[in-house]
Amino acid sequence: MRDEQNGHNPALTELRRRLDDGLARMRLNKTLLAGRAGLGRTTVSEAFQADRPVPSAQTVAALARALDLPVQELLALHRDAARGGGGERPGPGRLIEEWEPHDLEVHPAGHSKVVDGSDAPGVRVLSGYVRRDHDRVMAEAVRDVVAGRSRMVVLVGTSSTGKTRACWEAVQPLADRGWRLWHPFDPTRAEAALEDLHQVQPRTVVWLNEAQHYVGNRAVGEQIAASVHHLLVTPERGPVLVLGTLWPEYAHQYTTLPAPGGDDPHSRVRELLAGRTLTIPDSFDAPALAAAAALAEGGDRLLADTLTRAHTDGRITQDLAGAPELLTPSTQARPPKLCWKQRWTHAASASACTSRRPSSPTPRSTTSARPTTTSSPRTGPKPPSPNSPDRSTANKPHCAAPPPDPHDAHPPPPQPQPRPPHSRRDRCSGSPTTSNNTAAPPVGGCARPPPSGMPPTPASPIRTTWPTSPAQPRSGNACSGPTTSATELPRPATPSPCSTWP
Repeated sequence: MRDEQNGHNPALTELRRRLDDGLARMRLNKTLLAGRAGLGRTTVSEAFQADRPVPSAQTVAALARALDLPVQELLALHRDAARGGGGERPGPGRLIEEWEPHDLEVHPAGHSKVVDGSDAPGVRVLSGYVRRDHDRVMAEAVRDVVAGRSRMVVLVGTSSTGKTRACWEAVQPLADRGWRLWHPFDPTRAEAALEDLHQVQPRTVVWLNEAQHYVGNRAVGEQIAASVHHLLVTPERGPVLVLGTLWPEYAHQYTTLPAPGGDDPHSRVRELLAGRTLTIPDSFDAPALAAAAALAEGGDRLLADTLTRAHTDGRITQDLAGAPELLTPSTQARPPKLCWKQRWTHAASASACTSRRPSSPTPRSTTSARPTTTSSPRTGPKPPSPNSPDRSTANKPHCAAPPPDPHDAHPPPPQPQPRPPHSRRDRCSGSPTTSNNTAAPPVGGCARPPPSGMPPTPASPIRTTWPTSPAQPRSGNACSGPTTSATELPRPATPSPCSTWP
């Protein structure tokens, strides 16, 4: 038996022979078989005709059950027939029904559906589809290829306007007729298209999503456009359907005529796209919104959730694809808020870049008096200075408070931490003290600022001493050396142990 459109296909010949035998054994005609299988009369008739394409897997399975034939064996024959039936190598691509829409770069809508009690990855679902004006043009192109005329349609629209989803919905009628779909992308889109375009067989959908990666390639884009054009205008290679998508910027770039005498890098692309582009709107109009609302009321949760946000502006497809963040103007963007460790590292790096001055400390004069408050070691600790670090957490990084947030316009001032009762003040080894055993401000980096409210009194008598004690032997480090010791100055009333410096 000869299949005039498929060529010599032994698997398809065997499939139809077994269907004929089953029909004769059951003593049914095709009308009764159609009713028993739940199929249309035309679908059943085409499944038995030798000059028709390979029937769909659903049609073969329904006929096998109606004729009491082994379903799995006939499905195996169907798969072999769809691949060429052991004869010549079929063209690139595979059956449309074997494709998953997200593998063809259709934007996922919502979250994955996870099967309860299973660790398998969830199945990504699609929302209900609302047909608009451009879908009618796509349907007309599909009717033309079914009639044997090759067509090409390139949908032009901005990001997430439903271009790829519209192409997927348009080819569904061809899936029932055994059409194949080829999506060239390996090793790269341009290389795959250039290598196998000449092998495309009839009844194939050529899927050129993001067509700028094919016809816009600087090295081979013009060659790809010429190969697609040859495929479309050669009758013996058809029918084929070429579908593509483009952003408006690329469509304008490829179709604009160059200046006289200037370079024309897209001449073949411009000829290919002439009369074959179709603009898709950015938003749903009123009839489309009403149709989406009807689907939502019918149980479509994805559309129902989307309509709560996009029912006013009509940008349904952008919301489904998660594009609102992409569509936010860059002028409204704010830098991300960093955690305190990241802010600390960033501040330290900025400080290191700006402080490149010589680090020679200026020695403090030993003749300037620094008044101190007297306190007995038995009467309690002296209140800390506001500029003095908290010794209880100085050597404990996990206790340190995070640095201020650079995003805050007015960060709160640091609050002094009260010392625990009867805690000894940390002093550098060999730090000199005043005559009343109170820590005096040493020379260099160990100096502490005077407490507020205690102005210096230059008229006070000053003397230099070398105090020593068994607990603090004199050493030759940076903190050792003579210190100034003033006679006790008048001070305000003795504060309570819990008081803080103003």
